[in-house]
Amino acid sequence: MRIVVPTGENNGYLSKMGAHFGKAPFYTIITTDDNGEIVDVEGVQNPGHNANACGNAVANILALNPDALIVVGIGQSPAEGFAKAGLSVYADRDSITVEESIKKLYNNQLQKITSGTCSIK
Repeated sequence: MRIVVPTGENNGYLSKMGAHFGKAPFYTIITTDDNGEIVDVEGVQNPGHNANACGNAVANILALNPDALIVVGIGQSPAEGFAKAGLSVYADRDSITVEESIKKLYNNQLQKITSGTCSIK
């Protein structure tokens, strides 16, 4: 599985979660095996917002070809954009690092966000 996590730094799976998915300085991309073990980690710089605001952030993340996205919080409009694209989005307000969040995902401890249940920190 290929999972994107907006982060405040580029420190691999030890990166700290970014509070706002569209404005996080980096996207940490985690590839896991079927058991949830991390097999690859990549950090990419967020190209940032443009006049399309969060719509651009949605496009930036979708361009990374993720199977899932984990966010601290997200607004209604981008949540709907991801839902329309068929991307699974999960909320994690408690984890400090990407590694912690990935473990929670595989232990079914994260809430899946739909366009009707957005989560904002």
